[in-house]
Amino acid sequence: MCSSDLSLTEAIQLSLANNPDINRAILATKDSDELVRIAYSEIYPEITSSINYTRNVEIPVTFVPGEFFGGAPGTLIPVEFGTDNNWQGGFTVNQTLFRGETIIGLSSATIFKTVQEENYRLVSQRIVTQTRIAFYQVLVAKEQLRLQEAQIGRLEQNLSENERRRDAGLIDEYAVLQIQVQLSNQRPLLIEAEYGVLEAYRNLKLVLGLPYQLEFKAVGNLNAYDILADGATESSNEDIKAIDRSNPFTYQNKMVDNSALAQFRGDMRLLDAQMNLKDREITAVRSRFLPTLSATYNLQWSASEPDAPNFFENEVRFQTLGFNLSLPLFEGFSRNADVQRVLIERKDLDEQYRAATLNAQNEVASSSEDLNMAFETASARKIALDQAQEGYERAQLRLENGLGSQIEVTDAEVQVRQAEVNYAVMVFNYLTAKAQYDLAIGKVPFVDTEITN
Repeated sequence: MCSSDLSLTEAIQLSLANNPDINRAILATKDSDELVRIAYSEIYPEITSSINYTRNVEIPVTFVPGEFFGGAPGTLIPVEFGTDNNWQGGFTVNQTLFRGETIIGLSSATIFKTVQEENYRLVSQRIVTQTRIAFYQVLVAKEQLRLQEAQIGRLEQNLSENERRRDAGLIDEYAVLQIQVQLSNQRPLLIEAEYGVLEAYRNLKLVLGLPYQLEFKAVGNLNAYDILADGATESSNEDIKAIDRSNPFTYQNKMVDNSALAQFRGDMRLLDAQMNLKDREITAVRSRFLPTLSATYNLQWSASEPDAPNFFENEVRFQTLGFNLSLPLFEGFSRNADVQRVLIERKDLDEQYRAATLNAQNEVASSSEDLNMAFETASARKIALDQAQEGYERAQLRLENGLGSQIEVTDAEVQVRQAEVNYAVMVFNYLTAKAQYDLAIGKVPFVDTEITN
């Protein structure tokens, strides 16, 4: 199976088009369109038609007093009533003229559509954020694997050089054994890193809605990513940098704009729409105390014929128009209980909104602190990495000139690896915190902000 490169932009576009949660949110939005149509159907007339034919195999018989026909009193005489063929048909039109719940339901249906649209936006924000973090997890897992491979490569190189020095009588067997032990201890870590990459890719494919058999390569290099630079220092990081900079973060920003959170955060906008919908529901439930007025119009044809049926002879037509006014007077206490229940649900939404506000403030503050910490440690991590690499090169040079020892080289190599790991993890933490910050303030790339390279 062939493998292709996948950028962060392409990954996000795939998730927005293919993630099951996104597709379900789209279906819910389409379903809300149909519910709006159903709500509007309540104000249109209901037209039905019917036709009925009856063939009397035997004419129905009714008994009447005999004195009606000159018989003796107290006797009953059977008399046939009806004809061989009877049919009737016509149209009935029912129109609701006034019903409180119907009128309120029209505006409620539109608000319900708004709720589903806000839910779709919220799901999109979360899926984009999950995609970003899963993509970064792949990159940091690849970095861990690369560093483990580099560690193995350095140890194998050191082992080869020490074996030559041992053969030349420059060092003893113990120095070779030390490298062999380090190499044996390092190989399991390499295997763990390899499986870590596989797991990270599986998690990313799950967010993208792709089968796990599909192979691709996530494009990016955390070790070459400079969080302080305005642009990417390496072409593989251009997409990551563009998405990172789509919603700039100001260092040491500790202000939380509550009005902006209510305006942009998906969960708070969704709750606001749900509260509007609940207000309509309260009005609709209260409207059940109002009367209902409806009109009914009937247009009917009927005919009866003896012997062989002929449906177009002896027919008659009649029309009726009626009005019905219904006023519920007492139905127990169910209607009062229904009103109280929706009022309680409305108060519950108020509490959910208050909890969402507190949670939003905490998420913004937490992600801001993580970003500030990344900015404060970035320079130190970069300096430590450069110094570790320089120290390793000097240790190698000292060993080649017979001035140093293998222990010095090993220690320097460990410091390089640790510095590289620390820098890659710092970048990963920054990018993850930035994705969470964008979600926390409700300005997520590809959903709320445009991306410009």
